[in-house]
Amino acid sequence: MSVLVTGASGFVGAHVRALLAERAKTSPLVVHAASSEGGFDLTDRQATAWAVAELKPSAVIHLAAIAAPRQAHADPRRAWDVNLTGTMNLAEAVMRHAPQARFIHVGSSEAYGASFAACAERPITEDAALNPVNTYGATKAAADMMIGQMSHDGLRAIRFRPFNHTGPGQADAFVVPAFARQIADIVVNGAEPVIRVGNLDGKRDFLDVRDVVRAYVDAALGAGEWRPGLVFNLSTGTPRSIRSLLDALIAAAGRPIAIELDPDRMRPNDLPSAAGANEAVGVHLGWRPRIDIATTLRDVLEDWKMRLADRK
Repeated sequence: MSVLVTGASGFVGAHVRALLAERAKTSPLVVHAASSEGGFDLTDRQATAWAVAELKPSAVIHLAAIAAPRQAHADPRRAWDVNLTGTMNLAEAVMRHAPQARFIHVGSSEAYGASFAACAERPITEDAALNPVNTYGATKAAADMMIGQMSHDGLRAIRFRPFNHTGPGQADAFVVPAFARQIADIVVNGAEPVIRVGNLDGKRDFLDVRDVVRAYVDAALGAGEWRPGLVFNLSTGTPRSIRSLLDALIAAAGRPIAIELDPDRMRPNDLPSAAGANEAVGVHLGWRPRIDIATTLRDVLEDWKMRLADRK
């Protein structure tokens, strides 16, 4: 069996490759890691078709995307080119040159957008309307709907909508590693014991990336019977306040650290709470999150401490 992983050099891609390497120890498995750094440009339709025709993968885990909402907002045309057109190019190539391959499409809970408001504190289900409120969410919603339609034309697609996930290796453009890097700087480099933050009131459903990639890999390697239209949230079902995550990271540091609001980091919080129901993926794949949030946060902090220590 062979698996093509797009976006293989990214944060999630590194964890996917690590898990596939573990699986390869017990079963015949070839992994093709594709990334923009390696010259794999999904926005080039012909090049994408040629690559898929050459590799003829048994499964595709499609991670490649403009994944940071701020980056998508700053360059919306690029975000649409990569997240929608690139996904179309890849899906078309798979349908033509590897029609039996499972196509694991990695979407985002950001696609639900304003629909979270209607759910209040209840976890949102997969049948909720896709109603994105930012550029990133819109590109992901459009690609999600496109892949869902193509599955009825024969693309053996499974769509995932992961909620916020973090873990070792994530860049500090995201909230948990942004906190962890500041705390690690205090611990490792003796920086002023003050962490500067933006809005801490929002609640989000946070997962460990290692749990998330387990769902992708299981689905790619054949878990669960395939049928058109499969779509699953990846979530815990429990919203956690950003403040509680920061408090847990500070506690893990084992020293007093002050919290200071930074006006430059303050942004409107249009979405007070977001959490996802995960019953469907549990029934179909037998998946559930295994790693508790305290372990995840400790691992992220230790990762940043090691990174900063290596730079000294």
